[in-house]
Amino acid sequence: MTALKVYNTQSRQKETFKPIDPERITMYVCGPTVYNFIHIGNARPAVVFDVLFRVLKTLYSNVVYARNITDIDDKIIKAAAENNEAISEVSQRFAAEYEKDMQSLLVQRPSIVPYATDHVGDMIAMIQTLIDRGHAYVAEGHVLFDVKNMENFGALSNRSLEDMLEGARVEVAPYKKYAGDFVLWKPSQADIPGWDSPWGRGRPGWHIECSAMVEKHLGDTIDIHGGGRDLIFPHHENEMAQSCCAHGGKEYVRYWMHNGYINMDGEKMSKSLGNIKTVRGLLEKYSGEVLRFALLSAQYRSELDFSTQLLEQSKASLDSLYGALRKHKHIRPEVVDVKTTKSYEALLDDLNTPIALSHMHSIAHELNKDQEGAALARLKGELLSIGELMGVLQQEPDQWFQAGLPDSGLDAAKIEALIEERNQAKKDKNYARADEIRNDLKDQGIALEDSRDGTTWRKES
Repeated sequence: MTALKVYNTQSRQKETFKPIDPERITMYVCGPTVYNFIHIGNARPAVVFDVLFRVLKTLYSNVVYARNITDIDDKIIKAAAENNEAISEVSQRFAAEYEKDMQSLLVQRPSIVPYATDHVGDMIAMIQTLIDRGHAYVAEGHVLFDVKNMENFGALSNRSLEDMLEGARVEVAPYKKYAGDFVLWKPSQADIPGWDSPWGRGRPGWHIECSAMVEKHLGDTIDIHGGGRDLIFPHHENEMAQSCCAHGGKEYVRYWMHNGYINMDGEKMSKSLGNIKTVRGLLEKYSGEVLRFALLSAQYRSELDFSTQLLEQSKASLDSLYGALRKHKHIRPEVVDVKTTKSYEALLDDLNTPIALSHMHSIAHELNKDQEGAALARLKGELLSIGELMGVLQQEPDQWFQAGLPDSGLDAAKIEALIEERNQAKKDKNYARADEIRNDLKDQGIALEDSRDGTTWRKES
């Protein structure tokens, strides 16, 4: 078996994963800012790093995975004002909705889910350390990180200070020593949340939140830090800078991993184009397993074109995989070590999920052939073991095909009975009755598919 290899954003190459401590693997992934329902782009890192979490757990006995909730932010404050709600009501409601979406996408709960507001004391302590070490300064109630005070600032995004300022959303303020200095702490007016600090009542900047939560739960140096590519700069660049400086120059992250962007029908998702699709909205038509499959259909570092065509293809692929399992639902699967599978090898190669999925289809193809029971049991066990690692094929095939059946009293058992009646009608050369059954089922949204192995059914989209 080959070792796990991951692409490290900082070194810009694929590297063999070598943990700091094999007895405790640490991974942190940036979670949502909870002011609205998440869109499908927000869901991609959650699904991608869920797969990595599952793979790591096959290699190591103790994997500590933290994915945070940012529940204090100017976007939340703005949403609360627009809705005439308390800020805590907005953040708590959408944090709960985020968890619902994660369950729908079959994403396992991380080991730790830290909330930013529970760690303000830790943030204040880290900011004070940065001030004491000369990496931050106080100006007009703000505390700012002095980027010129750090020699290798820009190492993660591979940018010079001048490049970072060009096109970046940099707040120009007279109290800054340098335009690129970023906020660690800012003052709060009486009508917005604030905490007492040595620099006055205020609230933390976005970047310091993750640094403080990582330090609190995972340590000064961690194995893996993940997130979307859009976070490389400024968020992760700034996060790395303040953490390294707070810890006396210690390495902050061994392996930085970032997933690619999602486009909608060939165009970048943006509010201005009005093409942002929420997970909740997509779930009205497609199951969470279909969305998950679609998100895993491309290698995580590449851009993914999300479209109706992709979703329909993902639904059809799952129908095919579940269909192979349903064909042999009475066969007891053999217990198969997933580490012996080709799909596992693909996942060890920087989470190559498209190759892993293609191997799953190859197994399904073999399952559909006429084989002896022992071979079928092994193939079925192999397919299910890979499915568990990928977070798919986790329900009984009949459940999958019955989901979303029309409210006409039709269920899987009745459909199977009608198929048996149709088969008998064909044997009796009563083709009119056979066609009648097919057409009646089609009118109720059920498609029959005949093959030399028999007749299967699926719900039409």
